[in-house]
Amino acid sequence: MEQWLLWRDGTHDPFFNMSMDEILLDEAQNIDKVLIRIYKWDRPALSIGCTQKFPKQEESRYCIVRRPTGGGNVFHDTDLTYTAVIPAGHALAQLNRMESYRVFHAAMLPMLTRFGVSAELNPLETPQVDRSTMKCFASPSRFDIITELGGKYAGAAQRRTRKGILHQGSIQLTAAGGDWNKLALALTDAFAAFFQIEFKNGQIPSLWLDKAETLARDKYEKDLWNHEARCQ
Repeated sequence: MEQWLLWRDGTHDPFFNMSMDEILLDEAQNIDKVLIRIYKWDRPALSIGCTQKFPKQEESRYCIVRRPTGGGNVFHDTDLTYTAVIPAGHALAQLNRMESYRVFHAAMLPMLTRFGVSAELNPLETPQVDRSTMKCFASPSRFDIITELGGKYAGAAQRRTRKGILHQGSIQLTAAGGDWNKLALALTDAFAAFFQIEFKNGQIPSLWLDKAETLARDKYEKDLWNHEARCQ
């Protein structure tokens, strides 16, 4: 049975959370396995896609950080955030962007059913909206997980490089009655069942943690990154 790595990380500031994901993508081929990271935010935060306009109107309520991935604006005060890092040689890396969204979200549907949640994959393309200002959970994209009434339970964004794929996902805590730990455990069980893999604990080198801390302060904490739409 294939093994994936599971890193149930702790609670960090928004800038470290994004920088750590960038470091993991950069080291994807050294990891050599799919890695799932689940983590928390130390304050109410809003992550914005790398091409989004900076939402100044939210500065008084949220700490705003620009993600290394695309997608819309995601509020992180009522969600569970996870990251999947997929090395370039893995079969999942051969899927196109939409198909890789689909399989990760399809894996969650049985979990939501067990929670008593009625949900499905959004079959429709995103309607024409201003993508520079869109709010992710207000504008479901194709293969996002939506309710019967069109609300959104889960979405994701990706960055692809020659080293692999960084898949950043968010699930609303209401799916598990607001219980973060319950949802985290159910999510890893859902991935294990759907992808027919087993998890082993991921060991993150201290050097990578140090690099992420430096990158957080030198890039993700800076206005130069957060206020200017860019995907680099």
